[in-house]
Amino acid sequence: MPLKIYRQAHDSQPIAWLSGENDWSLPPQLDTLTQWLEANAANLPPGEYVADIGFCWRRDAGGGGSAISPKTLALMASANMHLHLSEYPGFSDGGPEEL
Repeated sequence: MPLKIYRQAHDSQPIAWLSGENDWSLPPQLDTLTQWLEANAANLPPGEYVADIGFCWRRDAGGGGSAISPKTLALMASANMHLHLSEYPGFSDGGPEEL
């Protein structure tokens, strides 16, 4: 996983995989999503899209957490994109635990 963009349809074929296989931390994935939207949102064909971010807890979390900027929200709205936050067990520095 962790960050997949796809068109919401019966086949839901991925459009992009944006984060490395072991990048389970939410803040950098949100940055990556924003950069991808800046480069690609205006060129997406009409439809409904999903950005699905898989993340794990941060060992050093102390409150506050990640924020989605108004710019990112506007880009997502213009692309008709839903945001799915898929939380997995484990810690972001170790990836998801085996279930």
